Amino acid sequence: MEEAEKGELLERDTKPTAGLPLLTDDLILEILSRLPVRSLHRFKCVSVSWRDLIADPANRKKLPQTLVGFFYMTINNRIGHHFASVSGDGAAPFDLSIPYLHNNKYGGITQLDACNGLLLYCGFKKKMESWDDFRFLVCNPATGRWVELPPRPPVPVKRYSCTTGLAFDPAVSSHFYVLHFEQAVPETYITGVNIYSSRTGAWSFRSGSRMVEKVVPLNSKCVFVGGMMYLIGNLMDFNNIYVLMVVDMEGKVWKTIPVPYGQRSATIGVSQGCLHYVVASTVSVNDSNEILDSGITLWCLKDRDSKELVLKRSANINELMGMIGEKYTVAEIHPDCDTVFLMSSGGDTLVVYDMQHQKVGCVLNLEKGITKPKQFLPYVPLFSESLPDADGQ
Repeated sequence: MEEAEKGELLERDTKPTAGLPLLTDDLILEILSRLPVRSLHRFKCVSVSWRDLIADPANRKKLPQTLVGFFYMTINNRIGHHFASVSGDGAAPFDLSIPYLHNNKYGGITQLDACNGLLLYCGFKKKMESWDDFRFLVCNPATGRWVELPPRPPVPVKRYSCTTGLAFDPAVSSHFYVLHFEQAVPETYITGVNIYSSRTGAWSFRSGSRMVEKVVPLNSKCVFVGGMMYLIGNLMDFNNIYVLMVVDMEGKVWKTIPVPYGQRSATIGVSQGCLHYVVASTVSVNDSNEILDSGITLWCLKDRDSKELVLKRSANINELMGMIGEKYTVAEIHPDCDTVFLMSSGGDTLVVYDMQHQKVGCVLNLEKGITKPKQFLPYVPLFSESLPDADGQ
C-alpha cells in the first residue's frame, strides 16, 4: 500500500464519525454478527480498529464465517480423507484423521455430509456382519465435540439406502437432524425416510410413497436450507425428467420441483441463504448431433414456497474452456457468492469460476497420485461449543 493511502486510512480511523463514538466494541460486534458474511468482510475496510475487531480470533464465535475449503474423500485400497483450502496453501483447519472418532469400535469412517460447520460421518464396525453394522457420527471439527447416534430401529422389510443428509441451522437452534432415505432395492424410487432428531434423541420413520412422485436419487448429495432437505432425482420410468425432491424435518411435507436441463452433471448447493442449482447443458446441436454451443447456468430457488427455479447467471462453456484449457465437471457452489467450483477431467484440480464477472480465479491443487475424488463437502467453521449430547470434550 502506498504511503498516501496508509495515511488516508489512519486519518479516517482517527476522525470522529457520527454515531460511532457512542458504540462500544461489544455493541459493534453485536451489529456485525447480524450481517451477511460478504458485508462483514467489506466492513474491514471501514477503519483499522474495525479490521482488528473483525479479525480477532476471540470474536469468531460471534461473527459469521466464510468458506475455508472442501473436504473430499478417495477410496483405493483404503479410505482417504483430504482437504482443499480456498486460500491455496493446502492447510487443513484440523487433523483430518479425526483421532477422537477412530477408536476400537470402528474399522473405518466415511464422510457423508456437511452442514453449517457440522460434519456427518458413517462409522463401520471392524467385523461387519450386515449393512446395518454401522453408526452415524456428527461432529464439530472446530471444537472437537462429537456425538454417536443410536442405531436405527429395525424394520420388518429389508431396505436399501445410499442417501443421507445432515440438517443444522445454528441461527435457529443448536439441535440437528439426520435424514436417511430408504429405497426398496437399489436404483428404485424413495419409499420413505428415517429421521433422527437431536432434540428427542430418537429416530422416527415417515413413509413418502403416497406423498411424492416416484423419485430415484441422482446421487447421494443432500442440501438443507430454509427448514427443508433437497436432493436431485429423476422420475421413475421417465429417464429424462429430473426434479428436486423436498421434505421437511418431520417428514410430513413432501413435494417435487421440476429442474431445467436435468442431467447427471447438475449439482445443488446453498448460496447466499438460498438453494442454488448449477448445470452444464447443451444449448444447441447441428444435424450431426455435434455441440455448436453449450453453457453453464446457475439457477436459484428464492424461498421454500417457490415452485420453480429462476435463472441467475449463464456463461459460454467454449469461452470458459479457453481460459482453463481442459474439460471439467461442476463440483460445488460458493456459499456467499455466484461462484462455482469446477473439477478438472483428471480429477487433480479445482478451478474457481466467478459467474458474475466471468473470471477464472485461483486453482486449488488436489493431492496427486490418488484416485478421483468423491463428493466435495464445503466447510464453513462453527466456533460455537454447543452440540447436543456430545460425547467428545
